[in-house]
Formats: sequence, structure tokens, C-alpha cells
Amino acid sequence: MHPAPSVIIFSVASGLGFGFLAFLGMGLVLPSGLVAFALWGLGYALAVGGLVSATFHLGNPQRALLAFTQWRSSWLSREAWASVAALVLLAPVALSDWLGLGWPRGVGMIGAALCLITVFCTAMIYAQLKTVPRWNHWTTPATFLGFCVAGGALLSGQSLFAGWALMILAVLLMAGFAEGDRRFAARGHSMASATGIGRIGTPQVFEQPHTGGNYLMREMIFIVARKHVEKLRIIAVSLAAIFPALLLFLPVNALTIAVAVAFHLIGAAVQRWLFFAEAEHVVGLYYGMR
Repeated sequence: MHPAPSVIIFSVASGLGFGFLAFLGMGLVLPSGLVAFALWGLGYALAVGGLVSATFHLGNPQRALLAFTQWRSSWLSREAWASVAALVLLAPVALSDWLGLGWPRGVGMIGAALCLITVFCTAMIYAQLKTVPRWNHWTTPATFLGFCVAGGALLSGQSLFAGWALMILAVLLMAGFAEGDRRFAARGHSMASATGIGRIGTPQVFEQPHTGGNYLMREMIFIVARKHVEKLRIIAVSLAAIFPALLLFLPVNALTIAVAVAFHLIGAAVQRWLFFAEAEHVVGLYYGMR
């Protein structure tokens, strides 16, 4: 599928932001004064900025509020409600840290749980799609949550926890790549199954259904060379997980964390680009491109 920059920014920034807010909400980081204002502000900026960036991929961004009306059936709607609930519940916790009010952190624990639920809902927007076999697998929500937890721990300076989380993330990424390569063939999708006329023979594309491109071909069919995929996968795993984990063996300070987070974000962006670019939508079968 077409890897739109707005969706890549959305999924990477919001995942890191909600992960960081979860650690702040649980009290694993206890800042105060201006430091609290800066850290909570960073978390909110990443989370809210990521959510806002997603609207740029909508045909009618002004209709984004309609997403809140379909929570019974839509993971996008559930994501919207969970994100708003998390941000609202964590606001008094942020205020307490900033002003040193010492309020109980029970609400912060609930807000932290809602942060993880938000990221899970984001992942399920993609994992529910049977038309994209590569996404329709448990590794999709596991990887999204892995980025959320690992990135949040890293940005929070929880070096020991972050190190383990990054290693688990590396395993999840490699498992997702390996399993994803088998998903389309394992589902048995073909031109015959797509058209429903396989019982009378083996259908083939005689000629394209139109002379120019269209929305489906632009958004749902994206081909990336295998040699580039292999290089990008190595870059994604190395930068998102391995390099940041190795940096944690150095004395942990603000500079170390900043460099590790920078590597992590670049690797996350590469992985998320691959996530969309490699997604083989079954509609490509109608055009003989699968």
C-alpha cells in the first residue's frame, strides 16, 4: 500500500508519545516544576501531534469528528475515544507533578492503561483487515505495543527495562518480517479466488481495465524491490532496537538518551514505511500485480 507520510508520522509519534505518557502516569518518572512541565508537554506534543497528523490523510479532514460515532464496530472510533480519555485523565496528574500538589496516582494508572489501549486500537485498525494478509496477524498489535513500551521506557530513562524491551522489539520485528512474507501465499489468494471464476479455468489479465492510473492502484498497490526491502529491514531493526540497546551500556545521561531516542525514531519510521509499502492488498490481483 502507498506509505503516506502523514500516517507514518501519526503511528510513530503517537506510539512514542502514549508510551511516554504511560510511564509518566504510572509514576515511574516523578518530575516536578519546570522539568515536569517540559516532560509532560513533550508527551502530549508527541501524542496529540501524531493524532492530528493522521487527519491529513483523510479526504475530508473536517469530518474526523464523525469517527467518534462508530465505536461499536470501528477500531478507529475506539482509538479516538481511548486517546481522548487517556489525555483527559492524565491532565490532572500532569498538573499535580508540575505544581507539586502530590495528588494520588490512581488516575494516572488508569490513564497509563488507556494509553496502551489506544495504541492497541491503532494496531487493530490494520490487523483486522483480512484483505491485507501481512497485517492480519498477531505480530501487528504486538509490534505496535512493542514500539510503544520500548520507546516510552527509553524516553523515560528506564535503562534496564528499556534494554529488555528493545531486545523483545527486535525479535518481534524479525518475526513480523518473516511471517509477513508467508501470509499472502498461505491465504491462497489468487486471480481465481479474487474473481470467483476459477472453477471454469485459470483466469489471466488480458488487458488493464483502464488506460490510466486510479485511486486503487495509487493507494492499494505499491511495489518495492526485494533488494531494497532487505536493506531497509536491517536498518529498521538495527536503528529501532539494537543500536539504542547497545547505547544503554554506556553511562546513562541526557545525551545518551537523546541519541538512543533519535536512533529509535529513525528506525521506527523505516519500519513503519515498510509496514505500509510491503502490505499486499488483494485488490492487486484484479490488476495482475500480485
